[in-house]
Amino acid sequence: MSVESFWDDLDSELARVPMAAEMEQLPRHSTETSTTYWVRLTSIGPYRIGGYYSVPKVAGPVPGLLQTPRYGSVNHIPDVNDRDRYAALQIMHRGQRRADQPFAAAYPGLLTQGIESPRSFVYRGIVADCLRAAEFLLAQPEVDRSRVGVEGDDLALITAARRPVFSAAIVSDLLLYRLLDAAARSDAYPVEEVNDVLRRQPELRPAVSETLGYFDPLAHADRVRARVMLPQGADGEWLAPLRAVLSDRAETYTMTHQGAVDHDWLDAWFAQRLGAEPRSRFLKVV
Repeated sequence: MSVESFWDDLDSELARVPMAAEMEQLPRHSTETSTTYWVRLTSIGPYRIGGYYSVPKVAGPVPGLLQTPRYGSVNHIPDVNDRDRYAALQIMHRGQRRADQPFAAAYPGLLTQGIESPRSFVYRGIVADCLRAAEFLLAQPEVDRSRVGVEGDDLALITAARRPVFSAAIVSDLLLYRLLDAAARSDAYPVEEVNDVLRRQPELRPAVSETLGYFDPLAHADRVRARVMLPQGADGEWLAPLRAVLSDRAETYTMTHQGAVDHDWLDAWFAQRLGAEPRSRFLKVV
């Protein structure tokens, strides 16, 4: 099956599952400037996922922001600065805390669960969860659909590709990108999970390679319509193939590893493209 057909099938499957959205206001996490909700949505499976959704108390419509899940068990409420500026949704995918019934993800272990086949790979469901989150966010009346951004890892880029309505994306900490190549270069987790599998079952390498080909951002980048910011370290050439596919839609920023400098630069880049005010999380020295 071609990559396009594989993902078209997923879209068709997701479309047959009612979203069944529920929203519960969270007074403890709401402020004078924003209201935060706990959201429940149904993805393929069917599987019930959740997320924190925060809406600023200003006249709308407002820019939207989807934050795709990190690799790990816990995701947090969007930062207060984001809650004040954006209709911001931090989604939890299946298996993560607060979306871990009936399936609780294992760390390490999730990265390679079902990796012997594209259809059994756990990331098929995880991508569907992110697509469902995007559909929810874009359906909210307070969201200006012409100013919606997404930030996260590979999941953010794949979501932007399959739902080409985003204006801007910040994509960092890539995990599925060139994953077999990354595993050959590193013994650090979570990438080492792949090496663990191949040491135990070396005969799986062709199947693992085929599976990862469906999920590598390189297979999706040509569908992205958003401006994509790719923060990079000293090894900028690692991202060269992805930049080449994204072409003039890609921009890069070389990280200084000075927290305030990097955060404020990326925040300003995002805010400019979404029509919001740049903000710093850090105290200014005067």
